Amino acid sequence: MTETTPANTSTPVEKSRLRVALESDFAWQFRKSPVAVVSAVVVLIMVLAAVFAPLIAPYNPFDPASLNLMNGFSRPMTPNAFTGDTFWLGTDDQGRDVFSTILYGMRISLFVGAAAVLFAMVLGITLGLLAGYVGGWTETIIMRVADVQLTFPAILVAMLIFGIAKGITPVEYRDQMAIWVLIIAIGLSDWVQFARVVRGATLVEKNKEYVQAARLIGRSPGAIMLRHILPNVLSPVLVIATISLALAIIAEATLSFLGVGAPPTQPSLGTLIRIGQGFLFSGEWWILLFPAATLLALALSVNLLGDWLRDALNPRLR
Repeated sequence: MTETTPANTSTPVEKSRLRVALESDFAWQFRKSPVAVVSAVVVLIMVLAAVFAPLIAPYNPFDPASLNLMNGFSRPMTPNAFTGDTFWLGTDDQGRDVFSTILYGMRISLFVGAAAVLFAMVLGITLGLLAGYVGGWTETIIMRVADVQLTFPAILVAMLIFGIAKGITPVEYRDQMAIWVLIIAIGLSDWVQFARVVRGATLVEKNKEYVQAARLIGRSPGAIMLRHILPNVLSPVLVIATISLALAIIAEATLSFLGVGAPPTQPSLGTLIRIGQGFLFSGEWWILLFPAATLLALALSVNLLGDWLRDALNPRLR
């Protein structure tokens, strides 16, 4: 007597996480949006160019030993009349390669923008959770401070904080601490949006059944806020963070353009624009044009990506 085995027996193959992500509705919406794809590619290229600037840049523009004043004011793609050197985007008054200064300047702008948004996000989420969950006088004080801050333009608040922080910093450490002071100034001027959104979402979430169940089993308020409420309020926070990144980069460029941002030894895109503005009407247009175009492309791409992310995560638009 022979035993028969069932034919065509197969076990289902479990999909990898990468394949599940690529087949998700979120990835499908991304592929179907040309604006999102182009914006993401531009942002990715700029971030990689800034991170690997020491490897990509033809020159180190901030190494005085490598500078040649005879290369000053070289026009783009035109051999210098004295040295014969050719630079892709020309040089500035000190003979620094504009292309190299843009790559190094983007590092400062992206670092300041990302760090400022991260600081504002952590501060805003913390205060928003406390205001929404604890309530009472805690909520009143936090939200009234937020309302007062909203009455002033963010750039003025950042200038005020930067001026106060720089004033209390010892003179010998001002240039070294200027970048960190700039991050704190921009972050403190941008936390309100995160706090207001998180507070509103927390007010909705704290009355749901899973929060009530967590209270019944004896979970502490801190654990409830961090492990239960926080994961459910992060979607709008990520959208605000993406849009705020573009605003933080522009804020940093504005402060540096006004001379109260990045130090001359660590120039950002805003500092390069301020330097180029002084030579615009004397005919050296490239010193201003290329850093300004880079800043415009970076801020616009991040902003468009944030707008798409806001629409993609909005359940009413699905």
